[in-house]
Amino acid sequence: MIVRMVTMLLAFMVVLPAQAEWMLDSNNSSLKFVSTKNNSVSEVHHFSSMTGTISDDGKATVIIDLSSVETNIPIRNERMQSMLFNVAEFAKATITTVVDMSQLDNSQIGGIYSSVNDLTIDLHGIQKTYPVKLTVMRLTENKIAIVSTAPIIVQAADFGLDSGIEKLREVAGLPSIATSVPVMFVMVYNQK
Repeated sequence: MIVRMVTMLLAFMVVLPAQAEWMLDSNNSSLKFVSTKNNSVSEVHHFSSMTGTISDDGKATVIIDLSSVETNIPIRNERMQSMLFNVAEFAKATITTVVDMSQLDNSQIGGIYSSVNDLTIDLHGIQKTYPVKLTVMRLTENKIAIVSTAPIIVQAADFGLDSGIEKLREVAGLPSIATSVPVMFVMVYNQK
């Protein structure tokens, strides 16, 4: 009897870490970027499809479906999918960082902390790491938000996207499209 209880307790302890995983709440999360054309006209775009997790060791991952780019102009969406992101060959982009979940372990709902973290973007098979200012908030017992508190400036050339921007500029007949792109995000995770 005691052996059976000890075995069940050990089995429960083995299962427990898997239950602590956090899953991205894509309905309440957003990743937005700003494009600027003609040196003065800026527009905010976003991706409408993302998935992600935070593992037990605090590794936060977001996988972006690049075909879900939303610019509010259907033809521009199509052009960005094919000319810029080349979704036929590179369907996804991945963002990773490490979050110190222990900072929130004993905090009340509304608990908050800020830090500067390394954030890695994997896009078109190229990885680049940026320092990013993050604010992490406990929204409920089982819900947190990770927010970039300053934009990340992504250079298109770092991922080989500058030629795609040039194609977009040509097809749209524009004098210029900026190749530096500010990116900001709010990621909400639910504990499963």
